[in-house]
Amino acid sequence: MNLESRPETASEVGALRRSILRVPPITLTRLSSDGCDLGPAVANRREEAFNIITQLSDFRLHRLWRGGTLVFEGGHRKGALAITDLREEWRCHHLSPFDNVRLQIPFSQMRAFATEQGRPDFTGLRCAPGTHDGVMLGLAQALLPAFERPQEASQLFLDQVSLAILTHLMQTYGGLYLPKERKGTLAAWQEKRALDFLSGHVDGQFSLSELAEACALSKSYFIKAFKVSFGCTPLRWLAEYRVTRAKELLLKNVPIAEIAISCGFADQSHMTKTFVAIAGETPARFRRTRRLELEKAPL
Repeated sequence: MNLESRPETASEVGALRRSILRVPPITLTRLSSDGCDLGPAVANRREEAFNIITQLSDFRLHRLWRGGTLVFEGGHRKGALAITDLREEWRCHHLSPFDNVRLQIPFSQMRAFATEQGRPDFTGLRCAPGTHDGVMLGLAQALLPAFERPQEASQLFLDQVSLAILTHLMQTYGGLYLPKERKGTLAAWQEKRALDFLSGHVDGQFSLSELAEACALSKSYFIKAFKVSFGCTPLRWLAEYRVTRAKELLLKNVPIAEIAISCGFADQSHMTKTFVAIAGETPARFRRTRRLELEKAPL
């Protein structure tokens, strides 16, 4: 754990105050200001991460640009949540006092969390602008003493709060379902071994007997236990995993035929058939729709 408190005076950055807690790989920041105009901020550095902001008090006015285009002008009430995909370029102009807690979470951390739960179909977080989230507000407020006295903060406490935040975000805005009770499932080590085996054989060149043997189980028992653990068969899990990888590449300028091969499909036609069965639309339509959403959606 790396704890850092870095208050900044008005003479330094116009009444901006910042305190940082690092619970690798997550960075938590409390940012506040009493100023009414801090000037347009420098654009973020693009990276594979999400920025989550929870307002600790009413925030009357700011402007937000995405890729040079003004996409939002207004305010947020206390408890409002904003989720920003840092793979895009954002720039904010604060025009009123504010106080918020923000988290920067690597996409890889979220994907690993989802995969550990047997849900490879995670592509990102989606949150309607101005969504009020009392859970996130409560968790952010629980962190305030640590921001004020970082050297006294408990590592165990920060780890637990960070895990609670990640779990809440993934369930509420990432489409991840975590059952409360699971009986007749694979053991934890068997779950991990099964998922490692599947993700390492994305081309499907294996038999279910080989997969079951890797988990030290009979084929029939393994298939039943896998379905109870993950809510689907191994072959369905692998298909969803392939489609998820394809969705990520479809947001980039990669030819669809090339994506099909890199994701373990026999060819583009095979990928399209599987993609439609799982996602309900063709890869080409998914690419067009997501690009339009990214162009039009405000914070």
